[in-house]
Amino acid sequence: MPLDTGDQAPDFTLAGAGGETISLAALKGRKAVLYFYPKDDTSGCTLEAQGFNALGPDFAAADAFVIGVSPDSVKSHDKFRAKYGLTFPLASDEGKAMLEAYGVWVEKSMYGRKYMGVERTTLLLDREGRIARIWPKVKVPGHAEEVLAAARTSLKRGRRMVMD
Repeated sequence: MPLDTGDQAPDFTLAGAGGETISLAALKGRKAVLYFYPKDDTSGCTLEAQGFNALGPDFAAADAFVIGVSPDSVKSHDKFRAKYGLTFPLASDEGKAMLEAYGVWVEKSMYGRKYMGVERTTLLLDREGRIARIWPKVKVPGHAEEVLAAARTSLKRGRRMVMD
């Protein structure tokens, strides 16, 4: 069953770059941006990460915590963060349990060949861990700015309401 706005985000605890442990429970009381991407250090994924990273102070001001999630290893995430100076956490889901729970581990097709991979997707979670907004099949240019605008809009409405 696909996730929808208003649904409780599926629970997760994942290893992160730099030895971090990243969990849904630790995000309670803060908004969170979970962005799912296919692979470290590829052109689209690098541009997406750089977009979120450049707006890091703005996301912090909107009380929104950004987390990137991919099936890459923690070692790969460590290299990716170091190479591009990324300041937000990257979570590793090598077992793909979270990716499957969030519905982003899907069958894809390239040049007629079918394979399983991550569908570039972003979710904005409210302070209670509910899904406030979903961006499926993300196109990278301007995406981080669009997510920031949504996070800011929810902030202006106060702390107790559900975000769009």
